[in-house]
Amino acid sequence: MNVTLNIKIGDDEVSFTDKVLQPNAETLLKNTFEFPSATAYTLENPNLYMMETRLVSDNRVVDDLIDRVGFREIKVSGKDILFNGEKVVIKGVNRHEDYAEFGCAIPIEAMYRDIEIIKSLGANCVRTSHYPNDERFLDLCDENGILVWEESHARGLNEEQMRHKNFEKQSLDCIREMIENHINHPSIYVWGILNECVSNTEFGRSCYAKQFELIRSLDSSRPVTFASLEAHIGSDMCLDLVDIVSFNIYPRWYHDTPVKDSLTHLKKSINDTGGAGKPLLISEIGAGAIYGHRSNNHEKWTEEYQQLALSEQVTSILSDEDLSGVIIWQYADCRVDNGWFHGRPKSQNNKGLVDIYRREKLAYHTVKEIFHAN
Repeated sequence: MNVTLNIKIGDDEVSFTDKVLQPNAETLLKNTFEFPSATAYTLENPNLYMMETRLVSDNRVVDDLIDRVGFREIKVSGKDILFNGEKVVIKGVNRHEDYAEFGCAIPIEAMYRDIEIIKSLGANCVRTSHYPNDERFLDLCDENGILVWEESHARGLNEEQMRHKNFEKQSLDCIREMIENHINHPSIYVWGILNECVSNTEFGRSCYAKQFELIRSLDSSRPVTFASLEAHIGSDMCLDLVDIVSFNIYPRWYHDTPVKDSLTHLKKSINDTGGAGKPLLISEIGAGAIYGHRSNNHEKWTEEYQQLALSEQVTSILSDEDLSGVIIWQYADCRVDNGWFHGRPKSQNNKGLVDIYRREKLAYHTVKEIFHAN
C-alpha cells in the first residue's frame, strides 16, 4: 500500500511520501533533514522539541508516535568526549532503581528528588547500573540536562554463565529493546554492556564484539563502552572494540594502594592492551559507610573513612588530564541478596553518598565541594 510518513518537530514538518510497504515485512525509511531554526540541546539549556510522527494511508492516520527530541552531537576525539564540539568532563554517579520505601517501583516524585540531589551534588552524569532505566527517569534527565550512560542488563557473569543457551538471545533482545525505546533521549551519550563480565577470554571477546555490532547497527550516533573489572587490568581483550575505555577500580577500599599509583598502573596497562589514545573513564570507584556510624579512628565502614577515601579518589581522577572523568559508586545505598551478608552489612551495598532513605553522608558534602570546584 502507498503511505505517507509525516513528521513534525516543533514548527517544522517533513515527510516521506509515496513509500510502498510490503505486507508482513519491515520497511526502513531513511533520509536526512535540516532544522535550521532548532536550538541546540546543552546541559545548561536542555532544549527539547515535541516530535509527532503520523503514518497516513488513504488520508487516514493508521499509526502515530509522539516523543521528545533534542539536537546535540556526541563525538569522541582522541582522549576527549565532545558534546556539541566541546570537551566534557564526566562527574557522575552510579544509580540503582531502588528506594527504601518503594523498592524498584519508584514514583516519579521520588525520581525527581533523586534528580534534585544529584544536581545539587554538582554531578552531570548518571550511569544506569546495570540495566535500562524507567522511561520517566530518562525524561527527567532530558529535562534537567543530566548525561546518561545507559547499559543493557548483564553484570558479573563468568564464562560458564555467558555460554548458557539463553544468554546470547536475551542479551541481544535487551539491547534491541533498550535502543529502540530510548534512542530519542538526548541525555543518553553512551551505550554500555556487560558490566564486569568475561572480557579477558576469546569467548568473552566474541560476545562483546557481537553486542557492539548490534548497537552500532541500531545507532551509530553514540559511542559505546563497557565497565571492565579491576582484576582484568592488563589482560582485557576487548578495549579495541570500544570508543570509550572504562574501568571499575577500588583503591583505598578493596586494597590500600594510593589512588594515583592505581591510575598510573591502569593507564600504562591500557596503552599496552588495545585502549591507547581513547577517552578513559573511571566508571566505578568508592568506599562503603554505614549511615550514622562515625568514629575518630577513621576505620572502614565509618562515614569518616568513606569521606577520606572519596576525597583522594575523586581529586586524583579529576586532576589527571589523561582521564575523561569519574562515575562514583554509588549515588545511594541499595539492597542486595541476603547471601552477601558477610560482606554487605545490613544486606545492603553501603557505598552510597546517601543512604537508602537519601540521607546525606559526610562523603556527599566532600564530593559536592570537589565537583563544584572542577
